[in-house]
Parts: sequence; C-alpha cells; structure tokens
Amino acid sequence: MPRNLIAPHKWMHSKERFLILLCLILGLVVIVPILNRFTAVRLFLDIFLTANFISMVYVVSNKKGFVIAGFLLVAVMFVAFWMQYFFPNRIIAAIGMLTGVFFVGLVISSILGSMFRSDRVDREIIYMAILLYLLAALMWAFLYTFLELLEPASFNIDLGHPKGFFLVFQYYSFVTITTLGYGDITPVTEVAKAFSVLEAVCGQLYLVVVVAWLVGMHVSNKSR
Repeated sequence: MPRNLIAPHKWMHSKERFLILLCLILGLVVIVPILNRFTAVRLFLDIFLTANFISMVYVVSNKKGFVIAGFLLVAVMFVAFWMQYFFPNRIIAAIGMLTGVFFVGLVISSILGSMFRSDRVDREIIYMAILLYLLAALMWAFLYTFLELLEPASFNIDLGHPKGFFLVFQYYSFVTITTLGYGDITPVTEVAKAFSVLEAVCGQLYLVVVVAWLVGMHVSNKSR
C-alpha cells in the first residue's frame, strides 16, 4: 500500500475521522435536498444516506456492544426506509423514523462520552462539538417525521408521500435548533409544540454549556 494512503481500520480511529464524518453530515444536510428534486439521482442519494449512517457506527466507537447495537438499529431503519420504494406505508415509515431517533441518540451519547473524557482541547474535540450539534438536529428531524407519520397534521404542512417528510423536517429542525424561526412551518398539536420548544431550549443550552466547557478546559490547560 502506498505510504500516502491510510488503511480503512486506521482511518476509523484517526483524529480526522470526525472531520470526515462532519463533511458527510454537511453533505447530507446541504447536497441531498438540492439534488433530491432530480429523480435520476434520487436512488444514489438514498445509497449515500445509507452509507453515511453505516459509517457512523464504525467511526464513533470501537466498542463491540455499540457496534452491534448500532448495526441492529441501522438495519431496522433502512429496511423500513427502502421498503417505501415497493410498499409505501405510514406505519413502516414511522418505525424507521423512530429507530432513527434511537440510532442517532446512540451515536450522540458515544461522541459525548469521548468528548468529556478528554483532558485537553484539540481539533478532534472541536470536530466532535460541531458534529454533535448537527447530529442533534438530525435526531429531532427523525422525531418530527415520526410524529407527523403517527399523527398527521401535527404540523401545518401538506405532503403527499411519507418518504418526502424527512427533508422537510430536517429543514424545520435546523431552523428550530438555531431559534431562527421563519414561521413557514409551525407545530399544531400540543405534542409537536412541546418537542419544538424542547429542541430550541436544548440547542441554546448546548451552545452555552459546551462553549463554556471548551473555554474553561482550554484556560485550565494554558494555566498548567
């Protein structure tokens, strides 16, 4: 193997793995919605989405238990996801979205554990902090999609096909977690309102707590 190439197993445990995963998530957030309008490339985008989530299992942890749990959740999620091509069904789609909530939550908990075990601030920690923010928004997007599939008209939107829900709620989730609030999509039911408020509060608390922790740890290391 040429010296400038990194073996896959070494890449998965290198300091750059979180940067690469961060780029994949940004691609999911930005590129997929833009290209999703073209039917010819939609299948390739779905394959990209599948590979994206599978890579999370390897990148964020080397614990066998985590990898097994992650792959089980990913399997259920994408069986439900790909079945929408052949047997469109709201209940199956809702199961896939709920599984997505648990999977992204599992990934977040693993990254949080790694980040708070660190005793110094370096580029890997910065990548983790940014990645956690993006993953939190994706987790809420799965949750909102699950709510709309379980109880239609939870939000003031009109979508015909359940498969298109996720991209809409991905946009709504990022607008909510940043407290931007354009107002083009609003929660209708009490449950939807409660989760929207909770996401906005968690987004602000995360920024305050994590930034304070990073600055405090950096100052502490400097003083030593």
